Amino acid sequence: MRRNLIFLGAILVASGWARAHELSEATQTCLSCHVSVLPGIHGDWLKSKHSRTKPSQAMEKKELERRVSAKSIPEKLANVVVGCAECHTINSELHPDAFDHNGFRVHTVVSPRDCSVCHPAEASQFEENLMSHAHINLMGNPLYLALANSINGPQVEKNGALIQREPEELTQSDSCLACHGTKVQVGSTVTRETSLGSMDFPVLRGWPNQGVGRINPDGTKGSCAACHTRHAFSIEVARKPETCSQCHKGPDVPAYAVYQVSKHGNIYNSTGASWNWDEVPWRVGRDFQAPTCAACHVSLLVDPDGNLLTPRSHAMGDRLPWRLFGLIYSHYHPKSPDTTKFRNKAGLALPTELTGESVEGAVIGPEEFTKRLSAIKGVCSACHSHAWIDGHFEKLRNTISDTNASTLEATKLILKAWEKGLAKRDNPFDEAIERMWVEQWLFFSNSTRFASAMAGADYGVFAHGRWDLTKNLRKMWEWLEERKGK
Repeated sequence: MRRNLIFLGAILVASGWARAHELSEATQTCLSCHVSVLPGIHGDWLKSKHSRTKPSQAMEKKELERRVSAKSIPEKLANVVVGCAECHTINSELHPDAFDHNGFRVHTVVSPRDCSVCHPAEASQFEENLMSHAHINLMGNPLYLALANSINGPQVEKNGALIQREPEELTQSDSCLACHGTKVQVGSTVTRETSLGSMDFPVLRGWPNQGVGRINPDGTKGSCAACHTRHAFSIEVARKPETCSQCHKGPDVPAYAVYQVSKHGNIYNSTGASWNWDEVPWRVGRDFQAPTCAACHVSLLVDPDGNLLTPRSHAMGDRLPWRLFGLIYSHYHPKSPDTTKFRNKAGLALPTELTGESVEGAVIGPEEFTKRLSAIKGVCSACHSHAWIDGHFEKLRNTISDTNASTLEATKLILKAWEKGLAKRDNPFDEAIERMWVEQWLFFSNSTRFASAMAGADYGVFAHGRWDLTKNLRKMWEWLEERKGK
């Protein structure tokens, strides 16, 4: 222990800390072991703003320069830097995952409630976000749970039929729930030998996980670390498109793939290394020259003279007039982030009917739609003329109409297959024509819409775009015609 404390002191001096008392005594105790036990985590934290800034200092910044949204900070936290103890022992009485550890009550999972001590606006906004409900909207919706099970459940041949088994919990965690988030629950306790002797630790089910809709042991939803990666919690990392690509790269949500082939992505890949990724507020044209995911959907943006262009928002939907992906039809954005509340005429938890019309009360109205469209156009206007912007969104409207029409034709075919008994309706995702139907809206319509929304044209044509939309519809038609004749 003494050797570790000496080592810690040397690190603090070398890192430029003038006063070691800026670290709380609790965090100093944590570091006395974890500097050597978890050097990677310590190294990340050491480079973070948390390790070098006291909340009281952060609150002295001008409003647009502030990275904290709290009006006040508890006295015991205000004048120490944010270290291990400040995150992993706060609100421990609300954490079922908390355990006694070296004289402290420590919890493994840091939740949005813990982060909200300094970042309440961001935590509150994120709570009203589709992302924070990603676990619930998948696992709590019988239709989408059936889709997840059809993907993750192993298939076996039995008595001349292909049977699908229920997926293992670990398979779900390693698949869809890696992004949607697991439900982290406290299980048994395990004893491990450490340098300080035997210690007991809780065993957490659904862990590790950093999914955006993770259900935390304290009951909160989401993980700030999904974007602000532990333990540096770097704003630079959160702003770079590669972070979003963790969950937005596949054919179901091809945002990053489309971005890479867009003009914006080309500029980023060519010049992004010279951009100022850490500045708050972020100055369009001075700190960066082309939008990233964060610039369009989250970041606080100002012009080079410091005039506000758009405020920071962690609600994401604030600048999203349409829901482009994840559902059978694109439509005005859902009114509630909990989409399990909706029921269409068929009793399905969807904000649209199977024929495409919106369910009454499920989506935002024209006034809110116009407000959100104006917000995203406001981001575009930092670089583009009104004529350019209006032309861009006119093409997107047309693409949404086209892809919805194509999906409707595919849906008519699947309904016909069910009506004629050529496919079983009990599981709408396991038979060949049903899989083709899913690809029509989940892959090909999505790619086409993203290509239109993000100006990545190639993905709207041959890379899971319009070519595949028409080809897949033809395959569905031929499948149906072949079986009708038998």
